[in-house]
Amino acid sequence: MIKVFSHWIHWKTIVQIFLDITLPIACVLLAVLFWGLGEQADLETVATYATIYALVMVVLNSWLGLYTRAHNRSIAQTRARAVLSLYLSVPIAYTVFALLSIADDNQKMLLLSGLAALFGTLAHRVYTMHSRTGALMVNRVLIFGSGPEARTVGNVLKKSDPDIQIVGFYPGPAENEVCVPEQLLLPRSRSLTDTARSLNVNEIIIAVQERRGGVLPLRELLDCKLSGVNVLDLASYFERALGQIRLDSLKVGWLIFGEGFRQGWGRTFVKRLFDLVAASILLLLALPVMLLTAIAIVLEDGLPVFYRQERVGRNGRLFNVIKFRSMRRDAEGDGKPRWASANDDRTTRVGRIIRKLRIDELPQLYSVLTGDMSLVGPRPERPYFVDQLTRDIPFYAVRHSVKPGVTGWAQVSYHYGASVDDSIQKLQYDLYYVKNHTLFLDIVILFETVGVVLTGKGAQ
Repeated sequence: MIKVFSHWIHWKTIVQIFLDITLPIACVLLAVLFWGLGEQADLETVATYATIYALVMVVLNSWLGLYTRAHNRSIAQTRARAVLSLYLSVPIAYTVFALLSIADDNQKMLLLSGLAALFGTLAHRVYTMHSRTGALMVNRVLIFGSGPEARTVGNVLKKSDPDIQIVGFYPGPAENEVCVPEQLLLPRSRSLTDTARSLNVNEIIIAVQERRGGVLPLRELLDCKLSGVNVLDLASYFERALGQIRLDSLKVGWLIFGEGFRQGWGRTFVKRLFDLVAASILLLLALPVMLLTAIAIVLEDGLPVFYRQERVGRNGRLFNVIKFRSMRRDAEGDGKPRWASANDDRTTRVGRIIRKLRIDELPQLYSVLTGDMSLVGPRPERPYFVDQLTRDIPFYAVRHSVKPGVTGWAQVSYHYGASVDDSIQKLQYDLYYVKNHTLFLDIVILFETVGVVLTGKGAQ
């Protein structure tokens, strides 16, 4: 994993994006040189258009989820996305290279060379996303611990990173319960340092709940770190690997003394400026869709088109959120607040469509302009649920240290939640965002949001 502007990205994702940009450019330039087109168009101009084409395809592939490493898609589903990307690339390439002032036959050569490069990268992408062999680099991990925490880490490792190889579990001296496979249990008769060296370990993850009273072999862990082995605690591992801060491994001291959670004036100014510019542009682009949505709501269920609801904002301040009405007018006729569920029977026919496409969220852009919300941030909740969740979930109030958002890291990382358990899962992603939020992460989330809308992932 590589940290880019406070956000963890797997090195393979960076390599994939680099290849998707450089290979089309290289193929197009080689075609120019091979076919002797240098007299009709200079290399710099051709390279510029090839770069535009490559960047557009990177954005498209990102929306289609082709850079997602941890996934539960079948190979047929991944192939379908790759084929869709290839189909969409044809008009994109034709449009870009048609702007070059060269002969039509030569334009076709450049187009075909760009498409050939894209086909090669997509074929390789499908293979690497489902292949468990032939990895460029296998990360050998030793887990210190053999209890429930170690079992959880082991299960997460298998799902989150296909290149991870668990070499074994080294039991702690105070652990009485063994919850890991016996064949992976390492003997304590050998020191941790010698075990890590003999097994060629790249990383050690500390997965024990209790650390006081000499439970951790600090000297041996230090020797491992000085020899080049990366040593991580549970909270740091989950933050890096999953983009979440797990509540079951979180300590108050880690929040206070760790990095992140910065709310400086510079970040506040940049975020506000970005919100104003982006929300204004999105509102202008979305006006036709919003008008059609309003008409559809009126035709099916009459007025009102919008509904206002009190939500909790930054530092606990209350404000009214504005959304398109997607439920019946008597959805809460008894006055009792209820969670909205994925297949809520209170939703109208138009409401189901606009929820699936996230169109019902568009009026919240007005709240972004007024300063009550941001484009990106934790989902704003109703005071009734906030009071309940603050009592039941530790650190829940931390999410209110930033403005709530129209979209957020939890929304693009976790399916739609409608219970306390779902709120716990989403809070772990919200804490990651609060700790690491930058303009770069905001842009990543906005791209992911488009992908969520296109694929229908997490729709209510």
